[in-house]
Amino acid sequence: MSSPVSYLPAHQQKRQLPEQKAVPGVKHLIAVASGKGGVGKSTTTTNLALALASQGARVGVLDADLYGPSQPRMLGLKGMPESPDGKFLEPMIGHGIQTMSIGFLVDDESPIIWRGPMITQALTRLVYETRWDNLDYLIVDMPPGTGDIHLTMAQRMPVSGAVIVTTPQDIALLDARKGLRMFEKVNIPVLGIIENMSTHVCSECGHEEPIFGEGGARKMAQEAGTELLGALPLDIRIRTGSDSGQPVMTSEPDGALAVTYGLIAERIRQEIEALSCSRQGSENTGPDVPRIVME
Repeated sequence: MSSPVSYLPAHQQKRQLPEQKAVPGVKHLIAVASGKGGVGKSTTTTNLALALASQGARVGVLDADLYGPSQPRMLGLKGMPESPDGKFLEPMIGHGIQTMSIGFLVDDESPIIWRGPMITQALTRLVYETRWDNLDYLIVDMPPGTGDIHLTMAQRMPVSGAVIVTTPQDIALLDARKGLRMFEKVNIPVLGIIENMSTHVCSECGHEEPIFGEGGARKMAQEAGTELLGALPLDIRIRTGSDSGQPVMTSEPDGALAVTYGLIAERIRQEIEALSCSRQGSENTGPDVPRIVME
């Protein structure tokens, strides 16, 4: 049975969580998560990173889905990262995005058969032993679910905010709500929700149809008191671009899909800036901010 989570003022805390450590070379860590697999989270991560970069930001991607890394393929990257000093890894560069993934370090067809502590250690090393170069945003492609990797990120790393990706389908929304609640419980702000595969676009006639349902993500955002950042269609160009290592943000940078990704990226930037201003104000006034304690 899992331990209850309590919110206590600092002077009443018993056992605090591990102290968070800043990631050298990174200003903001943004987690992109989903409650279940198959909703297009990794594809969304890649294109959001490229959209932020197109707006002038310095952006990196950390592939934290250690059991199923996909960012090397999506960003068209192959080979091993360099380590000139034998201690730190240099991120691989794909379409201008600094990238690190366990997929660079293991064979494509080799399964990762690790228990929780090994996964936690591997994630921590990928984050802190990569020489990130002056990033405004490090976008973290999280695995589906709410497991060890999510807890490690929440407890040990200063995550600025999380983005939830879901489809309109009821079963996907059910799991997405669990992911959203998890971030709330570990005091990570949810920047908003992205509805992927919102409508199906016919490649022949352009007709759009909400084959997975409609309005679910907007309702979920309203219930959670967060924002619907945007909706993306089920479009074959998004899938083929990811499979070929040429994301739609690079293959059609002036197209309608790229515009949508750009609008979502801009909303995320605005949310991050608002949170940063709010936190600076809190530090100046010095309130007794509650923290999470596992009992």
